[in-house]
Amino acid sequence: MLGQEVTVSPDQERIGLVLGAGGVVGAAWMTGALRAVQDQLPREVNDVDVIVGTSAGSVLAAALRCGVSLDEMVAMQRGDEVRQLREPGIGALDEGPLPPWPHLRAGSPRLILHALLAPHRVHPGVGASAWLPRGRARHETLHAMVHALHADAHARTPRPAPDWVDATTWIVAVDYDSGRRVIFGQDGAPQAALADAVVASCSIPGWYAPRVIGGRRYVDGGVRSPTSLPVLSRVDVDTVYVLAPMASLMPDRPRTRLERLERRLRAVLTWAVLREARALSAQGIQVTLLTPGPEDLAAMGANLMDPRRRSATLETSLRTSPRAFAASRAQVA
Repeated sequence: MLGQEVTVSPDQERIGLVLGAGGVVGAAWMTGALRAVQDQLPREVNDVDVIVGTSAGSVLAAALRCGVSLDEMVAMQRGDEVRQLREPGIGALDEGPLPPWPHLRAGSPRLILHALLAPHRVHPGVGASAWLPRGRARHETLHAMVHALHADAHARTPRPAPDWVDATTWIVAVDYDSGRRVIFGQDGAPQAALADAVVASCSIPGWYAPRVIGGRRYVDGGVRSPTSLPVLSRVDVDTVYVLAPMASLMPDRPRTRLERLERRLRAVLTWAVLREARALSAQGIQVTLLTPGPEDLAAMGANLMDPRRRSATLETSLRTSPRAFAASRAQVA
């Protein structure tokens, strides 16, 4: 149910955190940027009033709400062992920079038909995703990782419920037959275990098979929006911090043809994210939008699913993100 109110102490600033889509490389960049966000907060980033996670951002959102510290998240990105995953024996999520060969049939014929009959009701990105071939890859390691983190959190504290963490952790996916955005964790959303919701949010059409939850197929929420910022348009928050790995407020000079093509897409996504951020700002919400800068883009490369870029991206983000705050507020205002 869009517009669910977040209830906090009246003398406390109400803070939202939005973690966007961006693949394995974007997750590494956001992990570094979260350190800079923490420096701006009056409390632990794990305890902000609402967290919205889309695609790669859903993984970080789940980790934060399961009590994983920023130091542990950095260690995970560096490939080091962390306590929560040592006993279950869960390894790295690296699956290679390219997808397996997909099935040679359209991902969602039903969504194609829906978009053709009522194009004004289907987001263009969602409609386009229906034409992609059906992916073969499956997020088995990711599911095991999120399940282990949640089980550990539930064992340590009664706060996380057996299936979810709390009512203000929202994981965004798209129903692959209707094209409707679904926000797992909100009142009225389909019931889902945390690990299943995260896998759904990360199931890139054409790369991964849709995640089936309650008989419905779900795919990556990033096909609708790289940040899903509009879901906060009727939420009672004062300040929102947005990490958007697929946008960029500061252009660079790409060197290869592939990078130049990526930057064109990035420019379109930046425009969309800025429009959504300014809509929230017009409601009186202070929006801080952090995006990769030229140094980050050089480290990230053109393929955000290339795990070989993870380490360099993380270390660059840890260095560059603290000085990105002043520019980000000026751009949104």
